[in-house]
Amino acid sequence: MGENQYRETARKILEIVGKDNIVSVTHCATRLRFVVKDRNQIDDKAMEQVNQVKGVFFTSGQYQIILGTGIVNKVYEQISQMGLKTLSKQEQDELLKEQQKGIKYLMRVLADIFVPIIPIIAATGLFLGLKGCIFNDNVLSLFGASSAMIPQYVQTLVSVLTETAFAFLPAIICWSAFRVFGGTPVIGLVIGLMLVSPSLPNAYAVADPKSGVDAIMAFGVIPIVGCQGSVLTAILTGFLGAKLEKKLRKVMPDVLDLIFTPFIVMLVMLLAVLLGIGPVMHVFELKLVHVIESLIHLPFGIGGFVIGFTYPLAVITGLHHTYVMIETSLLANTGFNPLITLCSMYGFANVGTCLAFMVKTKKQNIKATSIGAMLSQLFGISEPVLFGIQLRYNLKPLFVMLTTSGLGAALLSIFRIQSNSYGLAVIPSYLMYIYEGRQFLFYLLISLFTVACCFVLTCLFAIPQEVSEEEMDEENDFEGHSDFYAPVTGRFVPLEEVKDEMFSSKVLGDGFAIDPASGTVKAPVDGTVTVAYPTGHAFGIRTEGGMEILIHIGIDTVELNGDGFKTYVEQGQRIRKGELLAEVDLDKVKERGKEPVTMILFPSGEQMEYQKDGQNEEAGTPVKSIKILASIREEK
Repeated sequence: MGENQYRETARKILEIVGKDNIVSVTHCATRLRFVVKDRNQIDDKAMEQVNQVKGVFFTSGQYQIILGTGIVNKVYEQISQMGLKTLSKQEQDELLKEQQKGIKYLMRVLADIFVPIIPIIAATGLFLGLKGCIFNDNVLSLFGASSAMIPQYVQTLVSVLTETAFAFLPAIICWSAFRVFGGTPVIGLVIGLMLVSPSLPNAYAVADPKSGVDAIMAFGVIPIVGCQGSVLTAILTGFLGAKLEKKLRKVMPDVLDLIFTPFIVMLVMLLAVLLGIGPVMHVFELKLVHVIESLIHLPFGIGGFVIGFTYPLAVITGLHHTYVMIETSLLANTGFNPLITLCSMYGFANVGTCLAFMVKTKKQNIKATSIGAMLSQLFGISEPVLFGIQLRYNLKPLFVMLTTSGLGAALLSIFRIQSNSYGLAVIPSYLMYIYEGRQFLFYLLISLFTVACCFVLTCLFAIPQEVSEEEMDEENDFEGHSDFYAPVTGRFVPLEEVKDEMFSSKVLGDGFAIDPASGTVKAPVDGTVTVAYPTGHAFGIRTEGGMEILIHIGIDTVELNGDGFKTYVEQGQRIRKGELLAEVDLDKVKERGKEPVTMILFPSGEQMEYQKDGQNEEAGTPVKSIKILASIREEK
């Protein structure tokens, strides 16, 4: 794809979004992200027809256009040269924060807090998995060794690798929360470290009656313990601490600010958390973890099915960011994360969808989209398949994917499969189960079952007709009249003889006209309805190869405001040649003083070669009076 074609894609995108409608634009790995004034002004169907666009959606205050890895950078580069306000992703995220409120603001904040933490937890999970595999006596016995033979210093080093992140998790979260809420991150880090100080009784030890460790009682009634594993406490501490710091910096004299602001923030937050917030939030968090675990372990895999079925919907709406907080709490308090295990079946079901479309389609562009979407999904990027396939084709593929995702999750729930980390999807996700042979084996088998099940069900029930149809002529050359149907029955009229200068001068493109003998209007080609005026007087159709046809019924008939016109198609609808587009009451049109001659135009640049004698044409049959020459459009 050359630079000119990227420029043309960028131009069409901006034309549909509307330059005046754009506040700012940025991009991520796969998508263009527009902040717009009026989302309803954008025609999604038209956008999906643009070359290289794999899907569109609106979430988190942004109109997002999926182009795919590599392509998005090149299209964005062209857009940045067209005089628009372009921002970095961080700058645009800050702009969106100022606009969002309520649940959307909460989801974005949670995402901002946990995104920097996910790689650390995922890496720790891999260390734990490798430890469980390498230190396993069954594995070591293959080499004539046992875990008792491992030197103490090696065990100590491995413990440092596998335990540090979770031991100081509140400190890491508090640091990130201070950063997100506008405080000084290092202050948040120190406060977080105070919450898990070795001087405090360990929260896990206090909770275990066999440990012999008791809480320290303040004033004889308030138990003081560490905040190990308390995610909510760390988030709330970061929020309150950052707000307090910002207020103090506004009133503190400059000469005192450097020392006294951190001093007051650290003192106030330590006392507030250990004497009040910490114990209350930890109890609440344990209740939440208990509820999630109870749902996951409902009999017959019911809870697993519910989670597996609904998680993709949470991804579509952006609610999935809240799952990360719950997963972190599960890991911190139990050492395992069964939630991501159930949610992960969504990615495998998507792979099945892509395979089904790749096998069943006869169109190269859909096959290419399916392959690209599958490759992205194999490494955890789901938007291309979700918006390029699942939501694009009549929602049946989406429903099949939701069902198979739920079935896979139900089986995982029944067999009590759970990861020891998070942040990894599809192929990399297998690394989260190597800590124990049974876990890995069942996860592998059920994930493959999910792929196969979604593939079969999609092939049987969810492949739309337009996907399985033969590919249309990519050259837009109908080689005369054999493939182009007359839209109306009547007498052929050369376009130059039409009594309207806009048409006869070919301002809208070359074409021809028919003086209709009946009011039945049919589709001349296979394609997609790009324009269907509410007045019923005009229709635009675009073929798979990019040929555009405009059918304009009558001269100045827009002034009739639909009187005498009845339409049978709508914008975005796929149609077959010969399919009924509209019915027109020709007598009523003539009574209102309008000429009913129907123009068939080619705005995409095709030219006509008229046969010697124009003939009578019949709607729904190959046109006889013209030959449509190959497109003369210049590549832009």
